[in-house]
Amino acid sequence: MSSSTIVSLPDQSIARIPKMNFISKEKGLLSWLLTGDHKRIAILYLVSITFFFFIGGALAGLIRLELLTPQSDLMATDTYNKVFTMHGIIMIFLFLVPSVPATLGNFFIPMMIGAKDLALPKINLLSWYLYLTAGCIILYAMITGGVDTGWTFTTPLSTHYLNTNVLTTGIGIFIAGFSSIFTGLNFIVTIHKMRCPGMTWFRMPLFVWSHYAASILMVLGTPVLAIALVLVALERVFGIGVFDPTKGGDPLLFQHLFWFYSHPAVYIMILPGMGVISETISTFSRKRVFGYTAVAFSSVAIAVFGFFVWAHHMFIMGISNYSMLVFSLLTMLVAVPSAIKIFNWAFTLYKGSITFETPMLYTFGFMGLFTIGGLTGVFLGTSGTDIHLTETYFIVAHFHFVMVGGMLMAFLAGIHFWWPKMTGRMYPEKISQLAAIVTFIGFNFTFFPQFILGTLGMPRRYASYPPEFQVLNVFSTAGATILGVGYLLPLLYLTWSLRYGEIAGDNPWQATGLEWQVQSPPLTENFPSIPIMDHEAYDYEWLDTQREKEVASVG
Repeated sequence: MSSSTIVSLPDQSIARIPKMNFISKEKGLLSWLLTGDHKRIAILYLVSITFFFFIGGALAGLIRLELLTPQSDLMATDTYNKVFTMHGIIMIFLFLVPSVPATLGNFFIPMMIGAKDLALPKINLLSWYLYLTAGCIILYAMITGGVDTGWTFTTPLSTHYLNTNVLTTGIGIFIAGFSSIFTGLNFIVTIHKMRCPGMTWFRMPLFVWSHYAASILMVLGTPVLAIALVLVALERVFGIGVFDPTKGGDPLLFQHLFWFYSHPAVYIMILPGMGVISETISTFSRKRVFGYTAVAFSSVAIAVFGFFVWAHHMFIMGISNYSMLVFSLLTMLVAVPSAIKIFNWAFTLYKGSITFETPMLYTFGFMGLFTIGGLTGVFLGTSGTDIHLTETYFIVAHFHFVMVGGMLMAFLAGIHFWWPKMTGRMYPEKISQLAAIVTFIGFNFTFFPQFILGTLGMPRRYASYPPEFQVLNVFSTAGATILGVGYLLPLLYLTWSLRYGEIAGDNPWQATGLEWQVQSPPLTENFPSIPIMDHEAYDYEWLDTQREKEVASVG
């Protein structure tokens, strides 16, 4: 919605940021470091993950610079191995997994269900400290020599043949896993026990439903990764034959354990982003999400099916043809609930009053790029084509279309959507729209050529390649430069807006959620009194009625 179409109360021309809010109530660094306020913890997470995102992005830039030329002439091959490994570990475990849940989820889930805080505020703060500890350990491992196993820690490389900081990095990821578990547990308890009067399950925003499903995955899946890392440590340090077949171990066991977590981890990353998309599409088309119940249950279905498809990562690893057939079929089935979301969002847009603010531009980017990522997943879930494409740049492109083109677009949509509520300030709309367009163009220039490279057979994780692949790699590196500008712009103008941005008002987008019915930035306790939910989610007729009452009372 452009500024000229925002419906405002008469007194909003003299709007001011409320003197009493969660930011101003307490002063000093210690009040932040010891806070129990879910909103302050969300801000701490936002600062932390932004820091790690740009470290991971810098490593990605080194990868693309190395691949400008066919020969390994920027860095040694061992160094290249460490760079792509640390890029993957930082981006996945320190950015993608916690990004939306730990920031937007932490900030808004209690507000969306009418609660004053999360159910376990001290555990919430502990989860941030665990995350920060994990990040520091992983950075220490990187600075003191790095690790070169790839982010998947494949055995026997990780247990026998590499002398880099495998154990240190594993400890960091192990601790980060506990942070994820505590966050998921907190969300589940809060959603079950702290909904305000009238907030039934089917009046909850779809953002809450998606986090509920993702939290189930966090709590049930993350311990399996922790067990796998502990077993790697036991075999590496004590020589216990867990995975070593010469000592009675099973070489495929690690793959089963790792991917049993790591494929559901894709949905831990993407489900919260899908929740963001439901909110922005409804708000900027002025319609209730089409098939609300189907979209809500599709989140749960993704969480359930996500645990049954892990072995499609193992088609070239010696599993039986029967297993390949079963997991290929299950992989096709898991696409159904994702398709339900895409089609229902499209039907929501149909005949809606669509406007093209920055959050909506990122939303459109998500829908297009995630759809391409999902469709290319069909090739990788089918054993006949996967055998050719796996371990090539087709995998890299597919993963980034889903995770970066999907999740990161959703994260940026959510940050722009809720920034006025979080800070009480608006950002410059024209520049932010430009950033969204630049990001979309840069992303496609970066990763679409990699589908072609993978189809032609260029293997991933190699610092050198045949000269005939150079043109496409130059395109990809040029796109990465554009993409970097697209990511840097929001950091600059959002920081600028904290001091100089226009006062936002309480509900600049005229959205229906409970979080938009309170002041911006919110009070520490969120609501002056416990709200009562007396309407359906995304009920714009109710919102219009409330606006008419407010205007009449002012008049």
